Amino acid sequence: MGSLKPKILVQFDSDSQPSVFDAVTAIDAGVDHLLQHANVRPEEVRNLVYGAIFTRGVEDLRSTAIFVGGSDVVASEALFAEVRRTFFGPMRVSVMLDPNGANTTAAAAVLAAARQVPLRGVVVLALAATGPVGRRVVHLLAGQGAVVRVGSRDVQRARDVCQAVSQKIPEANLSAHETSTPEATLAAADGAKIVIAAGAPGVMLLTAEVRRRCRELAVAVDLNAVPPVGIEGVDPLDQAIQRDGVICYGAIGVGGMKMKIHKAAIRAMFEANDRVFDVDEIFALGREL
Repeated sequence: MGSLKPKILVQFDSDSQPSVFDAVTAIDAGVDHLLQHANVRPEEVRNLVYGAIFTRGVEDLRSTAIFVGGSDVVASEALFAEVRRTFFGPMRVSVMLDPNGANTTAAAAVLAAARQVPLRGVVVLALAATGPVGRRVVHLLAGQGAVVRVGSRDVQRARDVCQAVSQKIPEANLSAHETSTPEATLAAADGAKIVIAAGAPGVMLLTAEVRRRCRELAVAVDLNAVPPVGIEGVDPLDQAIQRDGVICYGAIGVGGMKMKIHKAAIRAMFEANDRVFDVDEIFALGREL
């Protein structure tokens, strides 16, 4: 039996203006009321959460949920952690973390690759792997048993990502690679069956020439839609399109699945009052779609 209470989503955003993208997605997912809070700081979270959990009876808390977002991923993670620390006993509501779309985008990218190539034991190169989306791509790939090459212009930052992911997934098979030049990128991509580029908008990470020289490459996923794209020759609209014998996904092609996952996670929060959606839970939900 569903609750008769209207579904309220409380949006915590670390930015000066709450994300319009997240707000529209929430409404399209069926939220009845959206309460947006901007410039939220960790020390303010407790009282805001109390407002969410003490205004309805325990049996109705499933009709309230919290979404944590913002363009500053580190700040959003701190808010998410504080939200979870504030809960106690049955006094809790479901909560989702998706700062700048990093969790849902990473999940969609890895799922796209997994549709074409089983990930366990497969060599995957993640480019721009030290950014918010890239780190999550590495985490998800490692969790699926892939052999992950962590690419970055700064090899020390790549090593830091390897260390951080290994702390959460001790069995992870990771290696750090410097990818600041086409030659270095080609060396990192040698033998890889999948390349996922998670770079900043307008930054090309893999040239068409290097891509064509990657003889074992089977799948290329580019998460940048702003020209120049991250993987040269991949169109942002590509969705399992073959180019030079490689199955390609562009940012907009992946975006459709990202939106499905995002909306499904919001709906799932209202199924109970204790759901937690970080990157692993979001990925698991995406696999069910």
